[in-house]
Amino acid sequence: MLNRWSDWTAKALLAFAAGLAFLLSFLVVADVVGRTVFSAPVKGTPEIVSMSIVIICFLQASYAIRSGGMLSVDLVPDLLPPRARAALLAAASLLGVAFFAVIVYGGTEPLLHAWRSGEYEGEGALRIPSWPARLAVVLGAGLAALNYLLAAWGHARKIFRRNP
Repeated sequence: MLNRWSDWTAKALLAFAAGLAFLLSFLVVADVVGRTVFSAPVKGTPEIVSMSIVIICFLQASYAIRSGGMLSVDLVPDLLPPRARAALLAAASLLGVAFFAVIVYGGTEPLLHAWRSGEYEGEGALRIPSWPARLAVVLGAGLAALNYLLAAWGHARKIFRRNP
């Protein structure tokens, strides 16, 4: 059941991130056209783009893990027998859990501070609250850690099967 929920959530966040990237492309085009044709860029474009890229990356992380799309080296595991390969992949997945858990731990306090203090990014005409990007980092890293944990569990089960 947790696998199904994680799969659905990863796909939903991927769709949201893809939609955000699609909308962001229109903003960038409007900014370039406004800058070159009318000498009037869209105000706040750099701030919106920088925040959106962080959001897009972290919301797609859980899907990349679920789909096996994270960068990996296959040479060493392919040379190992099935049980040793499963043990190595389980250990690698646990390292992924640790990495993303550290991001969650390190990002929670700045998220709470940004929420409480009303922290904003940008100066002048457009100020963007920073908590949505910080929330995406914590949420995305938490889901990534969960997906690595599920992957570690799947690899660990292969170690103890009679016919791995």
